[in-house]
Amino acid sequence: MQAEAQGSCEIPVQALGLLLDLSRRARQAADGTVLGFVAVNDSHDLATYRQAALWLADEGVKTLSGVVQLEANAPYVQWLGRVCRNLSLLGQQPRLIGASGLPEELAAEWDAWLPSYGLWLPLAIDSADSKSAVPLGGLLLARDTPWPGNEIALLAEWMAIWCHAWRAQHRPGQWSWRRALQVARDAFGVKAGTTWWKQRCARWVAAVLVLLLFPIRLTVLAPGELVPANPAVIRAPLEGVVGNFLVKPNELVKAGQPLFNFDDAPLKSKLEVARQALSSAEAEYRQAAQLAVSESKYKGQLALLMGKVEERRAEADYLQGQLDRAHVVAPQDGIALFDDPSEWIGKPVSTGERIMRVASPDDVEVEAWLAVGDAIPLPDAAPVSLYLNASPLFSVSARVRYAAHDAVQRPDGSYAYRVRASLDGKTEHRVGLKGTAKLSGHWVPLVYWVVRRPLAGIRQTIGW
Repeated sequence: MQAEAQGSCEIPVQALGLLLDLSRRARQAADGTVLGFVAVNDSHDLATYRQAALWLADEGVKTLSGVVQLEANAPYVQWLGRVCRNLSLLGQQPRLIGASGLPEELAAEWDAWLPSYGLWLPLAIDSADSKSAVPLGGLLLARDTPWPGNEIALLAEWMAIWCHAWRAQHRPGQWSWRRALQVARDAFGVKAGTTWWKQRCARWVAAVLVLLLFPIRLTVLAPGELVPANPAVIRAPLEGVVGNFLVKPNELVKAGQPLFNFDDAPLKSKLEVARQALSSAEAEYRQAAQLAVSESKYKGQLALLMGKVEERRAEADYLQGQLDRAHVVAPQDGIALFDDPSEWIGKPVSTGERIMRVASPDDVEVEAWLAVGDAIPLPDAAPVSLYLNASPLFSVSARVRYAAHDAVQRPDGSYAYRVRASLDGKTEHRVGLKGTAKLSGHWVPLVYWVVRRPLAGIRQTIGW
């Protein structure tokens, strides 16, 4: 039933003062949550009640009186949401409600949850064209005594003020350059009509902008080490088993100096057999040549026997060459670079397998592995600084010689681009020392240098 005046409709002056105070609180509310708290709790200053609930059409039960944290799945909240949705269909006028004014399935639980006398105050805001009101929700109040007409009128006026405050907080702003400029001025404390460079805050903002646009080198870090620039790679010349090493790791060697030997016992055995077979073939050929002088039938066998002799001789020469290659010598002067000899001795190797390198002590360059995420454009002869782990206070300067086009898989499973850089001068550090290489690219603003990696991570995450 629609709200009717009960008793006197006169509103005391004190109540009007309370209404003004509530209006001030609504205007000063920081957000919708505080505004809802004011609606269900501070309305008690205008009229006493035992329970209050704020219901919004698009959110359901938003706030309950005396409750800090709302439990949306609680039976009371679920039932209250159904009751308020039913009451929202009754129009935009305040209504006195009770169990008798609800459907049977809702009325059955009224006495279990709420006092006997309820008051429904619909909430509505003006539409954009100001020709109609858009339903927002409603405020449900309940107490043990009837509602007089003067309290209903006072509460209705209070809800109209509350709706105005709600709309002010949720009104979509209209963007414009003038509005954006005003917001920026307010944020930085710049007063209109005053020269900006005379204001301290504006000067700080200008200084920060200049700093962000300051040009710096775009740099990335990558693991690096000193490696031979043009080493002579010593590979296995034949299939076999490494017998012994004649030099030590990192030993200076001369061109032609023996480096290591293969186990040549099988080759010597095969060579001896091949030489015996050659001797037999030659003896057979000589015997046939003597017989051919007196008997013509042996003349036809001479060519066949000569071919057999040449075959045996070629086999013996091949095995002799294999035996000679089993003794490996240094092709140039330099340092012998290889692992622990005990790891190689007795190990079977295949033809072409790398065993060691011979590198000149002065022929050194920097090798860096540039991660896929740090593959910045590198100009020709881009500067590189290698900070060795053994000498972190000093760097080795170099210039990029080439950067690989394709990324290769590293031992740790990651992919990286190989970068080689020639040293600017001689270095006292030996080959094999590792460290961190800093590669410098083009000049960019400081702000780009700061946000490059975060932006790349965001794009990989959200695909933007």
